[in-house]
Amino acid sequence: MLLPTPALTAADSRVLADVDRMRDELRHELQAKPGKWAGGLRKFLTADAVAASNSIEGFKVSTVDVEDLIAGERDVEVSEENKAETLAYERMMTYIQTLHDVDDFTYSKGFLNALHWMLQGHRHTERRPAGQWRPGPVYVTDARDPSIAAYTAPDADQVPELTRELIDWLNTDDGTHPLVRAAMAHLHLVSIHPWADGNGRISRSLQTLMIAREGVLAPEFSSIEAWLGRPGNTWEYYQVLGRRGSTYRPDQDVSEWIRFNLTAYHQQAQTVHARWVRSGTVWAKLEGYVAGIRLDERVISALHDVAMSGRVRRTRYEQSEGLSLQQAQRDLRDLVALRVLEPVGKTRARFYTAGPAYPATALEIAGTPTTLESPYGRSSVEARWRRSNGQALVPQDWITEEIDDD
Repeated sequence: MLLPTPALTAADSRVLADVDRMRDELRHELQAKPGKWAGGLRKFLTADAVAASNSIEGFKVSTVDVEDLIAGERDVEVSEENKAETLAYERMMTYIQTLHDVDDFTYSKGFLNALHWMLQGHRHTERRPAGQWRPGPVYVTDARDPSIAAYTAPDADQVPELTRELIDWLNTDDGTHPLVRAAMAHLHLVSIHPWADGNGRISRSLQTLMIAREGVLAPEFSSIEAWLGRPGNTWEYYQVLGRRGSTYRPDQDVSEWIRFNLTAYHQQAQTVHARWVRSGTVWAKLEGYVAGIRLDERVISALHDVAMSGRVRRTRYEQSEGLSLQQAQRDLRDLVALRVLEPVGKTRARFYTAGPAYPATALEIAGTPTTLESPYGRSSVEARWRRSNGQALVPQDWITEEIDDD
């Protein structure tokens, strides 16, 4: 038996309508003004989701390092374990991104286990099989005391029936709003805990896929994984999951979970929109700067990476502009000679940061923090969204999973 989807309160419905409006307006902005910086934003958001979701499980890799790893950089200063987890999650997310508009797509046991193999195949063992339901009990242990089970998943012999019921539910449109269904899918899967490891990341990825298949925004603009990965939000994520009880109880009211997810959707929409506006404003500033120093406009993408991510590597610049190795090297040498960029490190590990001549205004705009509003009990969110919509932003004064040995 699955957890019942709770009825929305009037406040929930208002927040959900606000999220729908923000996401729809962002879609129109992306279509109406498909700036060149949008490609960089898509890559950043994908990397941010990968970094955040992995960080919840203890694999700490910065977003900019994830961007470099995705671009194929080998000399990134992260551990081999973290590199393997990052690349596995990125491969799975890339696959999910391709499924957002597949007409004959259906959910199945094989599909869910295939996602799990993509994520955990490099860790496959007899005791912790990848791509297969777990053979025994599994516990989520308390972060403060690993001898205490914060959550005990349903018995292994219940997993086939529970997952069959979940798959049937996933393939049936019951008229519930897609964002609410996506949140419930996350909760269903993480509560069943059908695998020996990787349940949290697969559950969050399933939510991302369901949001993307709604068709309003591409997956990278839709995921709430980056929001969940922020430290305070991660703590609350565990708290909300923990308050549902230490065992599987499908007869409970999970309204708190829906409210938590609606908050996540709302604040992530605010975050993505703010970065979209900030990114476009930085690009416009850099266009004027590059024209003034008479360099080819293609170098804007390298300078934009420096402003928005803190650095650029030759590989990422070469890929973003479709350049040869020699062209990319020459452009970066010219920027160093003009003191616009500064090289850090040697040979293949080298990257470039802002130099003394880098336009300060672009850095200030890129570094302007975003103030997020709580969607419940506040009336200023829409007003702030309207004020920033299409306008320039300017600077202002649990937890591990353990499977039993038996």
